Amino acid sequence: MPAGMVERSCINSAMEVAVKTGLSVVAIHTLVRIVRHYYKFPMPEFLAGVIDNPVRRRIQPPDEMAERHGIKPGFQVLEVGPGNGTYTMGIARKVGPEGKVTAIDIEPRMIDRVKQRALKEGVANVEVKVADVFNLPFEDSTFDAVSMIAVIGEIPTPERALRELCRVLKPDGILATSELLIDPDYPLASTLTRWAEEGGMQLRKQAGNFLHYTLIFEKASSKSPVRIN
Repeated sequence: MPAGMVERSCINSAMEVAVKTGLSVVAIHTLVRIVRHYYKFPMPEFLAGVIDNPVRRRIQPPDEMAERHGIKPGFQVLEVGPGNGTYTMGIARKVGPEGKVTAIDIEPRMIDRVKQRALKEGVANVEVKVADVFNLPFEDSTFDAVSMIAVIGEIPTPERALRELCRVLKPDGILATSELLIDPDYPLASTLTRWAEEGGMQLRKQAGNFLHYTLIFEKASSKSPVRIN
C-alpha cells in the first residue's frame, strides 16, 4: 500500500477512535445526569480526587475563586461541600489570619480529608464540621459569605437549603456559587436564581457564560442585580 494511503488510513482510524470516545463520554455524562436528576446524594469521598481535576482547576482556578466570590480579607466564610479542600485553602489564604473558613459537609470522611490537608499545609484559619445544610449548627447572622462550587445541584430541595444558608448570613452578607457544565449536577443559572429567590435572596452579580458561571446573591432587598461581562 502506498505511503500516502497508509497515512490517510491511520488518520481516519484515529479520527474514528476520537469520535467514538467522544460519543461514549457524552453518553456516560448524559446517563449520570439522568440518574443524578432523580437520585440526589452527596458526592462520595472516594471521588474527591476525580472531581479536583486539571480541567476544573483551569476553568475555576483555586487561587482566583475566592476573588470571584467577592471574599475579602477578614471575612468569616462558610464553605459548603469542600471536596478535598483545594478551594478551602484558596479561601483561607484570601481571608488571611484575621478571617476564618468554616467548611461543612454531611460526609465525615470528606471533612476528615479537608482537616488533614489543613494540618499538613499548616493552615490555621480553617475549621471543619460535619453538618446538615438543612439544619446548620450556627447562630443567625454568623457569616460574611457562603461559598459553594459545583455543590447546590447535589442537594435535594435546594430552596430549603438556601433559606437556611440565608439565615446564617449577616444582613450585608453574600452567597456565592460557581457552576460548571461538565458537572453532572449542573443547574442553569436561571434555575439557580429561582431557587435563591425562593430561599429569600436576590441576585447581586453574575459572571461567566453557559459553560461556567458565578452568581453572587444577597438577602432580598430593593437593590438591582448587576451583570459582569
